Amino acid sequence: MRTVNPPAPRILVGLVSADVICRAGVISQLRPRPEVLLLDDAAADQAEVALLVADGVDEPALRTLRALRIQQAPAMVLVVTDIDDAGLVAAVEHGVAGIVRRSEASPDRLVSVIRAAAAGEGSVPPDLLGRLLKQVGALQRDVLAPRGLGFTGLRDREIEVLRLLADGFDTAEIAAKLSYSERTIKSVLHDVTSRYHLRNRCHAVAYALRNGFIE
Repeated sequence: MRTVNPPAPRILVGLVSADVICRAGVISQLRPRPEVLLLDDAAADQAEVALLVADGVDEPALRTLRALRIQQAPAMVLVVTDIDDAGLVAAVEHGVAGIVRRSEASPDRLVSVIRAAAAGEGSVPPDLLGRLLKQVGALQRDVLAPRGLGFTGLRDREIEVLRLLADGFDTAEIAAKLSYSERTIKSVLHDVTSRYHLRNRCHAVAYALRNGFIE
């Protein structure tokens, strides 16, 4: 007897749009699709993916994204008419996992991006991804690097201290290796544990290892 696999569960989607016409258009595209289930506003807190439709990444859109993050929306997808470099970076900073231009928002494209977001993956049009990478590179080169910072939020000196601490060196040995005073090393470790709300040095090393800051 042939076994029939049950259909995959539908992804629960909450739709957010201040534009009634845009909202109706997205509903007409997604409601027939078996991969997703559009929730009404009363059940929006059950959504696996929040789908925001906006003209651009302006302050009202950012307020909506912040509110969705506060509500702990698992994943967010943005359908936008136009997006500049600043809006692109702001959207990513606010937790958007997928971006779709409204002109490219076919049912297949919307479902593909929603599925990727629900799986914890990002999905951005190739040209926008290129622009985003340029922005990230400029931020690292022009803002972070001159201050001795990286995208980890840790300074080079902090990473080196944690790496030596993980290798078993004590405060005096780390100070000697890096040509700093013991007081400076203690201050570095205090800053790291305070900034990331870590309990002690061991917790700081574990945190750095777990997040790939040191190997």
